Amino acid sequence: MRHVDIPPIVEEENVWIPLADGTRLAARVWRPVDPTPVPAIFEYVPYRKRYGTVARDTITYPYLVAHGYAGVRVDIRGSGESDGVLTDEYLQSELDDGVAAIEWIASQPWCDGNVGMMGISWGGFNGLQIAALAPEPLKAIMTICSTDDRYADDVHHMGGCLLADNLSWASVMFALNTMPPDPAIVGDRWRDMWFERLEGSGLWLDTWLRHQRRDDFWRHGSVCEDYSAIRCPVYAVSGWADGYSNAVFRLLDNLDVPRKGLIGPWSHAYPHIAEPGPAIGFLQELVRWWDHWLKGIDTGIMDEPMLRTWMQEAVTPAPSYPSRPGRWVAEEQWPSTRVTPTAMHLDPGGHLVDRLAGPTGVVSVRSPLWVGRQAGKWCSYADGPDQPGDQQTDDAGSVVFDTEPLESAVEILGAPIVELDLSSDQPVAQVAVRLCSVDERGRSTRVTYGVLNLTHRDGHAEPRPLDPGELTRVTIRMNEVAQNFPVGHRIRLAISSSYWPLIWPAPAPTTLEIDCSTSRLVLPVRPPGEDDAALAPFGDPEGAEPAPVTRLRPSRVRWTLEHDLGADVHSLEVIDDSGIRHLDEIGLAFEVAAVERYSVVGDDSNSARGEVTTRRTMAREDWSIGSHTSTVLTSTPTHFVIDAELVASEAGNEVFRRKWHEEISRDLV
Repeated sequence: MRHVDIPPIVEEENVWIPLADGTRLAARVWRPVDPTPVPAIFEYVPYRKRYGTVARDTITYPYLVAHGYAGVRVDIRGSGESDGVLTDEYLQSELDDGVAAIEWIASQPWCDGNVGMMGISWGGFNGLQIAALAPEPLKAIMTICSTDDRYADDVHHMGGCLLADNLSWASVMFALNTMPPDPAIVGDRWRDMWFERLEGSGLWLDTWLRHQRRDDFWRHGSVCEDYSAIRCPVYAVSGWADGYSNAVFRLLDNLDVPRKGLIGPWSHAYPHIAEPGPAIGFLQELVRWWDHWLKGIDTGIMDEPMLRTWMQEAVTPAPSYPSRPGRWVAEEQWPSTRVTPTAMHLDPGGHLVDRLAGPTGVVSVRSPLWVGRQAGKWCSYADGPDQPGDQQTDDAGSVVFDTEPLESAVEILGAPIVELDLSSDQPVAQVAVRLCSVDERGRSTRVTYGVLNLTHRDGHAEPRPLDPGELTRVTIRMNEVAQNFPVGHRIRLAISSSYWPLIWPAPAPTTLEIDCSTSRLVLPVRPPGEDDAALAPFGDPEGAEPAPVTRLRPSRVRWTLEHDLGADVHSLEVIDDSGIRHLDEIGLAFEVAAVERYSVVGDDSNSARGEVTTRRTMAREDWSIGSHTSTVLTSTPTHFVIDAELVASEAGNEVFRRKWHEEISRDLV
């Protein structure tokens, strides 16, 4: 990234935004020295402006100020230095506070009354949600790595299956919520605020597991319930390695406002700092968007195609990539008229064919529980080898169907769909489908995938048990993708009855029987267009200098797969330790470390175990606090079982301890 010179600006490290109930939200404000009012850009997340997001904030907001904006970064109620206790994601109070914050920003003498909202992940979610409340000063939003559907397409569930990332993400927030506000901002009341959070934030995993189907809990905050509520322009951004790329397509398809979509090769990060590369000059793109909608300047951004995405080329399978080869392609609208659904049929001999010669047979699959060991994370953060590796081992535990080596390249853009007529020997079962590109040496790279809890075959609101042995028709929509399959490669469809640890296993091992004569794969084939080569390139990444940081202890990231042959235990351990960093400008050292462990024994579905332990600390010369959390999730055929513990310390002495044991009925999961 090129660091640009920033002219003198005004930076207010902490400003209080008062709310009607007496609560105060903590904000950091950057604005021009010139007192002439300017539009403001608002970001609203719980990740602690004081130190959690300071690196990206200091790159971004001074840059925006240099282009004629004010930047306002706000901690959600109960997080960072803001008052209160945070008890869940996207509560109505969070959204109402966000509306109040926008109105406060618009009324400030340095703001001209026009506000834009941007954010990644949580901040992308609540950007959509607050846009649906339509506060008058909010003129446009930029939503990055977010979703319009909290049940079907978020970290908690996929295809009605329980994601292991549900445990991982719950543990992140469990740990983050144990941290106090900074005494340098809130003064002597920091300790009372800390204990209020320790006592009151709760165990979010328990809350989430009590909602295993699509109910009102998940409908709240899902803007797909009423797209028409959003009345301001929307720019939706994601990456193919991110968990939220599907939402970009749905927003383009369903919103009735000016809108744009951008999907690169990136993981869950802003596109100017993301991997896999190539990273782009995303801050320049931000300025073009805000100049158009907040200043009325014709930057040409709305004359460009609605959707721009990175068409990925084939790569050797690897769990991480510094960059992905490919090229930019674009569509004037979505859905695109140039994408043609192209069916391929399943031959029981293991072939994918254009047409079947006649009636075929049935194939069965009963996957070992270790299928999925090469799945990587549901959402890649590119801070370790968290992307899918070589699929050959997972393919070995699946039933696979291959094309002949391709005589001409095939490119797809959109969601591949698998239609299966199948039966199960269990009333609760799941199916995972993977689309792979297999090279001349047999190496198998996962291109995209989908999973389905078969009790959710007719929808997520009212699941129904299967009748064992009865043939049923199911449709599995894979994640959207843009991919080139080159000459000589084979296209592979792999089908398995489990996909651990990406999804939690069904209560019992399952045999699926698939009728090949009526089952098929439908690919969204998009031929290359001459207009793709005419696309204007993005600029190179640039931004302001980040805040100075001193490393006191180095980071450590490691993924380890093991198979204990004697005990037949398959396990994955993920160490994600950011080390200890010291923010030189405020004299604060902080530590963030986590270990995730997932294991399963043999063919025993109810041996599945997930455990996440965390350690967090904050310290100055005369002050230090820390917390340790542990969350363990196991299951029986009828229940999920949570055992959790929180221990907090001050100056090395334990000051708080709490344990949880919860048993939650399985609801056809």
